[in-house]
Amino acid sequence: MGASTPEDPRTTAVTRSDRLVLVLEWTGAAEVDLAGALLRPDATVVSDLDFVFYNQPESSGGALRSMGRAVTEAGVEERMTVDLAEVGGAVASLAFAAALDDGTATPVDLRWIVLDAAGEALASAETVVTSGQAALLGGLRRSGDGWVVQPPAGFVAEGMAGVATHFGVAVEADEAPVPAGEDEDADETGSAPEAEVATAVGDEPEPTVLDPVDADPVDADPDVALGDAGQAEPGPVPARAAQGAPPAPVTRRRAVRTAAAKTQKFVPPASRLAPSEDWVPARLFSISGVGTTVEQEKRATSALMATAAGVKTFGRGLTALAGAPAGHLETFLEVQFDHGAVKVIPDAVIRVARGGRTWTALLEVKTGTGQLGADQVEAYLDVARNEGFDAVITLSNELSPGAGEHPVPVDKRRLRKVSLVHWSWAEVLHEAQMTLNHRGVADPAQAWVLHELVRYLKHPRSGASGFQDMGAEWVPVREAVKSGTLRTSDPKAVAVTESWNRLVRHLCLELTAELGVAVSVVQARKAATDVRSRGAAALQSLVDDGLLSAVLKVPGAAGVITVTADVRLEKVRTSVQLAAPREGGSQRRVSWLLRQVADAPDDVLVEVGFPGRTESTKALLGAARESSAVLLADSTSEVLSFRLHRATPMGTKRSGVKGAFIPSVNLAVEQFYKLVVQPLRAWVPPAPKLPEEPEPLPTGLEGAGL
Repeated sequence: MGASTPEDPRTTAVTRSDRLVLVLEWTGAAEVDLAGALLRPDATVVSDLDFVFYNQPESSGGALRSMGRAVTEAGVEERMTVDLAEVGGAVASLAFAAALDDGTATPVDLRWIVLDAAGEALASAETVVTSGQAALLGGLRRSGDGWVVQPPAGFVAEGMAGVATHFGVAVEADEAPVPAGEDEDADETGSAPEAEVATAVGDEPEPTVLDPVDADPVDADPDVALGDAGQAEPGPVPARAAQGAPPAPVTRRRAVRTAAAKTQKFVPPASRLAPSEDWVPARLFSISGVGTTVEQEKRATSALMATAAGVKTFGRGLTALAGAPAGHLETFLEVQFDHGAVKVIPDAVIRVARGGRTWTALLEVKTGTGQLGADQVEAYLDVARNEGFDAVITLSNELSPGAGEHPVPVDKRRLRKVSLVHWSWAEVLHEAQMTLNHRGVADPAQAWVLHELVRYLKHPRSGASGFQDMGAEWVPVREAVKSGTLRTSDPKAVAVTESWNRLVRHLCLELTAELGVAVSVVQARKAATDVRSRGAAALQSLVDDGLLSAVLKVPGAAGVITVTADVRLEKVRTSVQLAAPREGGSQRRVSWLLRQVADAPDDVLVEVGFPGRTESTKALLGAARESSAVLLADSTSEVLSFRLHRATPMGTKRSGVKGAFIPSVNLAVEQFYKLVVQPLRAWVPPAPKLPEEPEPLPTGLEGAGL
């Protein structure tokens, strides 16, 4: 990595930032995990507590924190935050690595980005990692009074365990996964107690180090300075301690577990004593009696805050989204603060204690159609700054325009010392469902409490409705599309395309929570990084063709799902394409498809592609089941691909449940995935076979020339 021209922002150094964000990006169904370490001059960890990964989300002093995994429009990303002001003097460098799960069959392209506090890219690199490997992504090294970015430094074997050992971490031998949250030795901060002096790092087995043949780093030229006067100091990544000269033993806790925790999905207890279904079980968070908007907000806020404080894994996952450290969490309702001549009363205050430090955030909540106001948000920012608090969090049914963006524009000067974070109720519900069903809650009582919160938030009267309103612009834009009078200069059309993008993001969150895999939006590279380009393309499609489209990728599915709202014809169209087998005749290939969609609806349209032809054959699945010949152009045609389509009625109302646009899109995608895409399996060629070995010659004839 190195300094570049101003037109290329990926490697531009910003010297004033003590807070950095490390972002690891990839696409597909691969399980990739990010790790970071605070290292001494000999390139071993200062303490085992300074190795940060999924089982240990924060370093001992809080300088390095894992922010977890998130779905973005470009794929999947995992982030770590670095507070250079909190890095101790014993730390000479910070190193990062990405470990790929052993079960991943194909290589995975990784992109590593260093961002400053303002979100500007300082440096980036790309590499490829294969099954069982871990890529050493490089990191940060002290240089005078500042830091320089180090380029990628090759690979190690043995996945996360190999990374830990490479950095001198004592790894637990013969470890077995444990249920999430069941580390009996852990304290409230998630850290296990200190133990005796561990074996010297030099006595630990050395992992296999692979040559970085396939790394292909981008911008892997001289290092980028982050704190000097723009001068880079190139230098090698610190190597491990020389053989035969192990570093002195250090006090460590017991060996670190690198095995991922085993997740157990929560099953709510069934009623055994109710004589009939008319007996309604008591609920922890009752929806009865919810009347005014104020009461709705207070009840939703109280339920959420109490659950976050009581269910540790959920509370940690939620507060991590706002940059809070892992630690003891407490929540408070309607605390009063002085703001000039008036009292400011946020809906809640969140406090997290870690060691001698307390992180504090103010929370403002809106439910239903309640809207956040810039004046109110800025007042909270002023209070947070005056009180020395860390963040202001807003929570409403509005989704942010993009990852890391806030729906309310505020004066940037107010963000110099206080961060502003927005959660949507859809994201809160997503976090609760992911924790409950996929990450796991070890304590059955805590799992039940979280289940009750999910049930409450899903109720329409809770006010946590998610994204259910296309906005006031929807109806006039819909009518303008039908009449052919819509223009790209119409601000209402821009608002509708933005609402469509929010709907697609909301749909991805819902599918991710249900499936337990990161469902993402597939976009061209330029559209994924350029908000204006993405918006312009969507606007042009709506004006020219009356179409709102998106492509969704479900990891493990046979193909991507294309969803299109045809506003003119009032239809929601969903489709998926997959390649035909590369063996057997055309009839056999068609039969291969029909067997997989045996339970799909008859109204699914099957389209067959042939090589060298622009035309394809089409038939409804019901007709194809009666005679597959309707899908074959002639008996000699080679089937190349299949595309399955389905069209369902489009709701036209801007909001609501019956006859509304948003529920019709959600239902179309969910049904198409469940009935059509989920049963499909992509064709995989059989493994190559070795040639048959010849029969052995009879004994005594080997040298007879026979």
